[in-house]
Amino acid sequence: MSLNFPLLLVIAVFVCGLLALLDLLILAPRRRAAIASYQGSVSQPDVVVVEKLNKEPLLVEYGKSFFPVLFIVLVLRSFLVEPFQIPSGSMKPTLDVGDFILVNKFSYGIRLPVIDKKIIEVGDPQRGDVMVFRYPSDPNVNYIKRVVGLPGDTVRYTADKRLFVNGESIAEQLVGSEPGTLGSAELYKEKLGVAEHLIRKEMSRYRATPDHTWTVPAGHYFMMGDNRDNSNDSRYWDDPNIPKDLLGMVPDQNIVGKAFAVWMSWPEPKLSHLPNFSRVGLIK
Repeated sequence: MSLNFPLLLVIAVFVCGLLALLDLLILAPRRRAAIASYQGSVSQPDVVVVEKLNKEPLLVEYGKSFFPVLFIVLVLRSFLVEPFQIPSGSMKPTLDVGDFILVNKFSYGIRLPVIDKKIIEVGDPQRGDVMVFRYPSDPNVNYIKRVVGLPGDTVRYTADKRLFVNGESIAEQLVGSEPGTLGSAELYKEKLGVAEHLIRKEMSRYRATPDHTWTVPAGHYFMMGDNRDNSNDSRYWDDPNIPKDLLGMVPDQNIVGKAFAVWMSWPEPKLSHLPNFSRVGLIK
């Protein structure tokens, strides 16, 4: 069972804020009244006694200390930028295992934390964007793929590993063999919309159903990994709990944000490697 961190963060902010408010409205006035009463009853108030009377309860002290920090974290990760770590190689060569990325949370609209309800329209995903979203079959799991199909698009992937969108072949150009693969994997330069990026194909691997075609429903998106033969994406999702016409589609309400930068890399196994900044840069 995975932890719902956004929910835990909201609860923590609420509890700490409630403790701070409780102190402001009730406990602090009581302490001031007790100090005033004590000072009025003696000719020479004892500093130690005054400090004791003015001391905040330990729980309130911790709550007031953590509240501003937690509140800032909540605002940043809910409405501005959220960090993620890449757990698999499905987006190679664009993103590698161990990359730490930043995700823009407002590119596709301002959403309330936890319930993910969009309250302010800002923009929509564009073909070629690298997007983080919640896996339709398990919303507690975050996926990262590239947007290939927009609402209303027809997407086709052929037996010879060519991608078509709305009947037009997506332009790709062979760059060469991937280093270290002895020619078993090749890199291509692909252009989706205005996004020009690299994709990876394994020459001896055929996983996709030949010449399969999908139509993207309204309010949904078709996603594919840049590592075309090693990506669990819209082409392969099969869930009996999801209507057949929505299989493989990512609904708008599952969108987390647009990935825009790598800020650090820490390859696996982490005990054998140190964090490095060799891959730092904007995501294409």
